[in-house]
Amino acid sequence: MSGEVAIALALALVLTAVVAIVVVRTRRVVATPTERAVHAALHTASSAARALRRGLDTDSAQTAAPYLRGLTVTQGLALFDGDGQLLALDPDDDALWQTDIVDTCTSTARDSIADQRRKLTSARPMTVVAQPLLTEAGDVLGALVVVTASTPGPGMLGAVGEVARYAASQIELAELDASRARLDRAEVLALRAQISPHFIYNALNTIASFVRTDPDRARELILEFADFTRYSFRAAGQYTTLADELRNIDRYLTLERARFGQSLKVRLQVAPEVLNVVVPFLALQPLVENAVRHGLAGQGGGTVEIIARDEGTDCVITVEDDGAGMDPETLRAGQGDALADRTDQGAHVGLTNVDHRLRAAFGNDYGLVVETALGAGTKVMMRVPKFRSGVHAGGGAFG
Repeated sequence: MSGEVAIALALALVLTAVVAIVVVRTRRVVATPTERAVHAALHTASSAARALRRGLDTDSAQTAAPYLRGLTVTQGLALFDGDGQLLALDPDDDALWQTDIVDTCTSTARDSIADQRRKLTSARPMTVVAQPLLTEAGDVLGALVVVTASTPGPGMLGAVGEVARYAASQIELAELDASRARLDRAEVLALRAQISPHFIYNALNTIASFVRTDPDRARELILEFADFTRYSFRAAGQYTTLADELRNIDRYLTLERARFGQSLKVRLQVAPEVLNVVVPFLALQPLVENAVRHGLAGQGGGTVEIIARDEGTDCVITVEDDGAGMDPETLRAGQGDALADRTDQGAHVGLTNVDHRLRAAFGNDYGLVVETALGAGTKVMMRVPKFRSGVHAGGGAFG
């Protein structure tokens, strides 16, 4: 038994030695001075980007300034906005930021912004270098200014230029995100504004008609109408789940069936696994409303079918009616006008709005597809990815 123990101990020692050698070698391979420097630079740049992606203001500038100074390896760094107003100084060192140094930085920054080019000024014993923060289109966002005790050579000037370019790209992305959020908000507001006033008027008339004949039914419809309008006009994000959209569609259809009775038939088929798929807020409402009105127009009744199915990485939603349809050539040639001819300008605005929002969120492979023919009804298909980075239900805020 003692011999076996000795052998086991020997094997354990050998394995420990092998592991130690592997660890040492691994450390030598992945932790060279160059790799550590690269990792540190990437971490510093990432930290600066997180601040600047909020836009360029006093708070973001003060947060980003230490990281940007670390990238330029200079004694001091200042950030100015597009009007040449000082936003941040780093480090917080009164010995460095004498009044004359700050004044020199400010005047050099403003010259750089005005001329949209790098400016150098001597402020003995320091040198001030100002680099404008420019967008790809050449618009001025502000200026990055460094203070250095050494004579700036080509290497330092190049580094300052690259850091300024990196900072400008992050600020430009922040402005693009803000513009996209404003556009998304405007598009949702446009959809809310175009929710058919005829539907609202008719729904209220229908509810009124039940008040005397069937008060319980009237009460139920009032609650459905309240929930429908609360959802449609809620302070929410630009995305929601398919389950929430379908619940609101059910409210809409409940109100429409109360008005049309048996002449409106609805078929619904939804795969349970796609209920949590994220879709643009109010994406289905224009499609279903358009189908209901078109399916009933001029023929006294019709059927609307809503299907949501799982197709691998995508969810495909179709809204189909058995109404009059339209000429495919007219649809291809006129597009917007053809969609408007289906019902009214409001329906056209809604379908175009949804198509644009799908493409903006998921790419051009995810716009609306319309299949139609005269006398054969119309099918509108919406394809959305089941998962997409950065797209979350409730993302953004609308007042």
